[in-house]
Amino acid sequence: MRTLFGTDGIRGVANLEPMTSETAMALGRAAAYLFKRRSGRHQIVIGKDTRLSGYMLESALTSGICSMGVDVLLVGPMPTPAIAFLTRSLRADAGVVISASHNPYQDNGIKFFSNDGFKLPDELEIRMEALITSDEIQHLRPTADEVGKAFRIDDAEGRYIEFVKRSLPRDLDFQGLRVVVDCANGAAYKVAPKVLRELGATVWVIGDEPDGTNINADCGAVHPARLQQAVLERRAHVGIAHDGDADRAVFVCEQGRLVDGDHAMAAIALDLRERGLLKRQTVVATVMSNYGLERALTRAGIGLVRTPVGDRYLLERMVAEGYTFGGEQSGHLIFLDHNTTGDGLISGLQILSLMKRSGRMLSELARSMTAVPQVLLSVPVKDKPDLAGLPQVQRAIQKGESTLNGTGRVLVRYSGTEPLLRIMVEGEGEALIRAVAEELAGTVRACLG
Repeated sequence: MRTLFGTDGIRGVANLEPMTSETAMALGRAAAYLFKRRSGRHQIVIGKDTRLSGYMLESALTSGICSMGVDVLLVGPMPTPAIAFLTRSLRADAGVVISASHNPYQDNGIKFFSNDGFKLPDELEIRMEALITSDEIQHLRPTADEVGKAFRIDDAEGRYIEFVKRSLPRDLDFQGLRVVVDCANGAAYKVAPKVLRELGATVWVIGDEPDGTNINADCGAVHPARLQQAVLERRAHVGIAHDGDADRAVFVCEQGRLVDGDHAMAAIALDLRERGLLKRQTVVATVMSNYGLERALTRAGIGLVRTPVGDRYLLERMVAEGYTFGGEQSGHLIFLDHNTTGDGLISGLQILSLMKRSGRMLSELARSMTAVPQVLLSVPVKDKPDLAGLPQVQRAIQKGESTLNGTGRVLVRYSGTEPLLRIMVEGEGEALIRAVAEELAGTVRACLG
């Protein structure tokens, strides 16, 4: 059982366990030990977002890694997918990202990439936890010139920008496109505008003034209202909103309406199929994706494979079965032909590319699917016992499914990163599914709140 790692690394309130300097140092030591798989000097890349606590955790991780005789390559504030790329590009043994993604600045997190740029499988995270909680590696103390060193990689930003641009054909540019990009005061605040401008778009930027405490604050993918307003005010063709670590993107069409990951996936999947680029004629999504996506893909002869929530589970299924495109409703889109993890910048470029090549506005592309009404509720919980062992909750779920009578679905799951239970109800009638969700939430509060 994992006790530290959730579905996307370790996350919590900065300077409280497990997000303390002490735990970060122990994680650094464990990671250095695990990833020393070849002869010679070893290197681990560390990147972060713009949170104030990133300095503290970066120093602690660096200390732990160097104490095991492994060098550290520091790249500063950079998107999570940039670390996946740089880990491969720099031939490092592993990569570390210090970020809590879309969470408020008080939180922080730590997640790891292996040397191939993929997130760690469960068994490696469990092994890392075992190293932290035992004294197995306490005796390992390199000395003299065997202690690790830390280096700053000054050209990391330029490397990543060129990598992202290579996801497009060389003869394609965005001349004539008017774009507003919201960087969430996070890790993409420098690179996202530069990429778009270098490709010829006219760009307005919001959320590009991080101060350590304003990441995701009323901006970015989780709070797109400012972006919607800016798109209308600037008469832009499209808006792109990233989250704090820029591994996701959601969009705003020229009419100011939000276009989520499901609608983006539908439009992109249809285009990939038309161009013969959709491997196995299948898209991979999570159980949270709207049933309307499944219906739209089925009509086009495209299969949909569903996984548990979390981009790591999407990736595992995609790699295991040879799929190359998938994503989440929240805006994590994965193009395995271009990167080994969700990449908000690449997602944005693919949507702009589709608009430019097709000559169609995003509002029209978004009509590739029609969403079924969906209600999402989050219920705070004290603990996370197995739901199968809670008869009251199981009866409430069965009652909800019976009420829908085959016209929708009920999904109940714990958040992998927060003390929350997520309830999703889909169906044909908004009032009906909301009533089902609220009744189920009341039962959960009584049992677990």
